[in-house]
Amino acid sequence: MTSASATPAAVFWDMDGTIVDSEHHWMAAAADLVRAHAGPPPAERLDALVGLAIPDGAALLRKLGVDLPVDEIVRRQIAGVLARMAAEPPRWRPGARELLAAVRAAGIPQALVTMSYRATADPVIAALPVGTFDAVVTGDDVARGKPFPDAYLRAATLLGVAPGRTVALEDSPTGLAAVRAAGIAVVGIPHHLPLDAELADAIWPTLVGRGAGDLSLPLRRPTPAQPIVGIEASRRRV
Repeated sequence: MTSASATPAAVFWDMDGTIVDSEHHWMAAAADLVRAHAGPPPAERLDALVGLAIPDGAALLRKLGVDLPVDEIVRRQIAGVLARMAAEPPRWRPGARELLAAVRAAGIPQALVTMSYRATADPVIAALPVGTFDAVVTGDDVARGKPFPDAYLRAATLLGVAPGRTVALEDSPTGLAAVRAAGIAVVGIPHHLPLDAELADAIWPTLVGRGAGDLSLPLRRPTPAQPIVGIEASRRRV
């Protein structure tokens, strides 16, 4: 018997790689730091930064040879990302703005839940229509970032909704883990890294053509049992 579908109480959005194509700015800023202290970093080691809390990523960069305090690494990486965003504004991920608008038009509350700090999230928020997000949780709002559930649980509290009645959209394995730990349904949209279909309630190769109705609960689980590779991940591995 198929259970009846229900409109989610809220939709939570990751930002980097989900709403905007900005992961390459973070990777480039990290690579610059490693290169200045220890030579060219292996790309596969930097992949571990995707979706990770920035201080945790800074600790990883220290292991790669960046001989600076974590706080200073964070400061320099954010400065590097902001400079790159100013020179090359990140492009919207396909279908992201349209789905944001559709969910807003349907009257469903939305929250941005990103490990970017407020300084790097604000330019993206400002480029969207006023009122797109009813709550914003950034990496500097929580003591523990993704893959811990804290940011998502904070967003649910801010919106006054039960986590189990909400949906999140994420592009990274780290993000999927955070959503799972919070007890929230999750759609995976692969981009920089492949995603294991078993970790998501649904896998969408893209947001193009999706509407608010596609986020109804329960989400339909994917059928593939193997990792699903996004466009960017495919390009990097050719």
